[in-house]
Amino acid sequence: MAEAAPGAGGGQLRPLEPASNAVLSVRGGVGGIAFQLEELDSGARELDALARDLAAAELGIYRVWESLGSYQRDDPASGAGALTAVWEGQRSVAAVREELERLAGGVRACQLEYEAAETANLLITQLHWDAPWLWGRQAVDLALAGDWRPNTASTEAIASSYPVEAAAFLAALLGIRSGEMDAAVKMALASGGGSSAPVLVRMLLDRVRPDLKPRPVKALQESSDESALDASPAGLLARAGQLEDAGPGRIEVIQTTAGGGDAFIVIIPGTEPGNMGGPNPFDEAGIGEALGYGSEYTAQAIREALRQAGAAAGDQVVAVGYSQGGIHAMNLSQDKAFLAEYDLRYVLTAGSPVGAITPEPGVSSLHLEHRQDWVPGSEGLPNPDTKDRVTVTLNGLVRTPRGEDSGLGPGHRLTNYEAGARAVSASPDPSLAASTAALAGVVGAGGTARVTRFQLVRAPRPPVPTPQPSLPGLGNSGLGRPGLGQSGSAHLAPGRAILPGQSVRPELHGARELPGGGVSGGGRRGPGLPPAK
Repeated sequence: MAEAAPGAGGGQLRPLEPASNAVLSVRGGVGGIAFQLEELDSGARELDALARDLAAAELGIYRVWESLGSYQRDDPASGAGALTAVWEGQRSVAAVREELERLAGGVRACQLEYEAAETANLLITQLHWDAPWLWGRQAVDLALAGDWRPNTASTEAIASSYPVEAAAFLAALLGIRSGEMDAAVKMALASGGGSSAPVLVRMLLDRVRPDLKPRPVKALQESSDESALDASPAGLLARAGQLEDAGPGRIEVIQTTAGGGDAFIVIIPGTEPGNMGGPNPFDEAGIGEALGYGSEYTAQAIREALRQAGAAAGDQVVAVGYSQGGIHAMNLSQDKAFLAEYDLRYVLTAGSPVGAITPEPGVSSLHLEHRQDWVPGSEGLPNPDTKDRVTVTLNGLVRTPRGEDSGLGPGHRLTNYEAGARAVSASPDPSLAASTAALAGVVGAGGTARVTRFQLVRAPRPPVPTPQPSLPGLGNSGLGRPGLGQSGSAHLAPGRAILPGQSVRPELHGARELPGGGVSGGGRRGPGLPPAK
């Protein structure tokens, strides 16, 4: 019986490096290093189990050979031949077992090697030993593109290590004065809560700018009609740009049929600046709700829009968003209420800082980032490298067209992301092929679909209490009792009086002490109202 061993002609097993070229770089997905290492570990465990099974079979065959020993002097055609056949079978099984053990050892060695490399890379980043590479790449981008803004990698490195600089990036996104953001940083550090983007944003809106805190959002249906649908990543991102042109606060819910069932696509635009804190939930304050509050009210409005568009509980949903819209879209992947009602299958984002968002299992996502776009790096966290999460960095250098506003930089322009999405669809990379196939599996290839457009409207600010007029002085009562007026209030000085049941303390210098110890500067307040300002 000839000895044969599997894999005898192969070399050491190694993960394949993700695709990287002048057009795009890919991280994560089925071709990502992390998933390949997971698969290697799983394969090594299975090889070990097979080797154990073969070792047991090998032992059984050896015992059979031992039991046949008494027949070795019999007729060679029967005894010796049988012994030889059993022995060869046992050695063949042993050869296969040894090869499986060798393969398992090689797989584990490969896994340890790559884990050590990942640990070393993390250490280099934490110690900032990668600074020369980062600033070298930044200089190249500056020289070739002529844009002074930091690129994604530099922004991410700075924001992850320096709270004050991280706050500067957030202030630029939110349109907040740097002094207000600095105050939020000091409060966050003093509280011991850390300096992550969500913490800083919540401290800013809770303590420094409470007028910009998130408020309830409602969905108002505007139109519903049949329309041609390009369901590719580029086609879906193009619809986000069309929404910005349609007016403030617009979203689309697209109903399509694929595989015999209904699916719904939610398109969310980017930031629409102006009248910050007003009725448009996608203004600069909307970034605060997305980064710091998990899109609490916007997610509720999207659920309501889906219901109005005809989505039933359990229907499949795809969420697509650009810039701020991408944060809202990705927040749906961890929103318990949303996931309890709908089956979110896929999220597509472009130019969005979503590294801090961890989706629930079963949600696939594709994130497009441009190397010159500082916005995706503004929270200081890279997107995790997992099987269901693919991040594409677009490497082509871009410039702002002559005569046009640069906005947040040429790398953040939606048109550049649309071009990148077309390159994604054409790429043979296994991670991208699997991700785009997952999207097509939910929404189909396109065609005619029902498009329902909504306007999301933020609730108005709560009214600010109006200060009450000061209580006029009552003067002397003229009843021969100096200091008492007709109502029985004590006269303190012109324009100052103390009401019945209140005490007078000289150190208040004419101010009134309210029941319970509060002090008012002279304004009269009704029961349960705060002192006048």
